[in-house]
Amino acid sequence: MSEGPDFEKMPLIPVIAQDSASGDVLMLAYMNAESYEETLKTGHVCYFSRSRHKLWRKGEESGNVQKLHGLYFDCDADTILVKVDQIGGAACHTGFRSCFYRKVDPETRGIAEQGERVFDPKVVYGK
Repeated sequence: MSEGPDFEKMPLIPVIAQDSASGDVLMLAYMNAESYEETLKTGHVCYFSRSRHKLWRKGEESGNVQKLHGLYFDCDADTILVKVDQIGGAACHTGFRSCFYRKVDPETRGIAEQGERVFDPKVVYGK
């Protein structure tokens, strides 16, 4: 039986965040061994930011934290699924509830935004 995700095989493991109540897929991010352990210890999801090269405690700037409801890993121990309570309403840094808010029409290749922004990123992040 596996001890958990295999961070020796893959130092950064993809993580799918899913709303524990609705089942909506909220985002995809990455964890390293340290962020994985912090998530289990604190009960709040912590990722590893590839762009900033540091731990990313979800919601540390926006207040939109993810409370851990369940953590699963796949058969190869190289992908993680976190079921979360999305506190604050938005998982996406653009202000949408989910990072997957753009839908592609296969015939026209047109793109449509689904849903509404929960917050204005310029106000929250000051950028």
